[in-house]
Formats: sequence, C-alpha cells, structure tokens
Amino acid sequence: MTIKVGDTIPSMKLMQATAEGPKETSTDDIFKGKKVVLFAVPGAFTPTCSAKHLPGFVQNADAFKAKGVDTVACISVNDAFVMGAWGKDQGTEGKVAMLADGAAQFAKAIGLELDLNGRGMGWRSQRYALVAVDGKVTHLGVEAPGGFEVSKAEAILEAV
Repeated sequence: MTIKVGDTIPSMKLMQATAEGPKETSTDDIFKGKKVVLFAVPGAFTPTCSAKHLPGFVQNADAFKAKGVDTVACISVNDAFVMGAWGKDQGTEGKVAMLADGAAQFAKAIGLELDLNGRGMGWRSQRYALVAVDGKVTHLGVEAPGGFEVSKAEAILEAV
C-alpha cells in the first residue's frame, strides 16, 4: 500500500552520509518532533537528479528553514558512500541530509519502490517529495513516470 497524506512514516533504520563517513540513523530520529521535507530520487549522479532535483533543494535550503522546516533530506536507493560522494559533489553539507536506502527497504515500506530490474538497475525509488510533521505526512507529491513537477523544490516550498 502506498503511503498517503495522514499516514505515519514507518519506523526503520537508514544509513546517513556524514563528514565522518556512514552512520546508522532511524526514521524516528529524523522525523520525531520535527518538520521534515524528504525527497527521493531514483539514483545518485543520474541526469535529472544531479542537474535539477538535488540542486533545487540545496539552493532553497534557507527558504525551507525560513518556513520552519527543521530538516531537508534526500533519499535514494544507493549506499551511504555513494550518497556521501554525491552530497560532496553537490555541496549539500549543512543544507540537505543525504540518506541511503541501500536495499530499497524504505521505498518498499512506503509503497514507492520502482522495479528497474529489467533495465539492469535493480529496485529503485520513485521520484517523490513529502512533508512530514512529527512523523505524519502532511503533503505528498509523487511524479508520474519521467515527470519532474510535483516533487521539485519550488513545488514543495509552496506546500510547506
């Protein structure tokens, strides 16, 4: 079942890219008592993700903070080392937390996994963005295949 507005983010472990290297974290640590913007991309270093999706959130980090957002986080079905390298390449430090969902467990838990096995890319996440307050989803924008409208930073800024 796909997550929807009003649902609670499932409690589970993720890996986070930090300056000190990969660190285990939990969705409870990320969401509890906070206003969080979480956006997902199909893959780090991929064209739309690197040229448009992540840069939009980096550029608008201060605007999100001004609207009361405690954390802006990017999640992808990549390992923490890849997410860390991508974050460094994109200048995310202090702006966007880079979360690794290496085995697509989070994507599957919220029903937003994307089966790209037939194209040799394994399980991925659909492109989406959500806003959650204290772990409860208040806004969700899931892109149509190939789309990039409802999950971009500017659209989510309007929803916060």
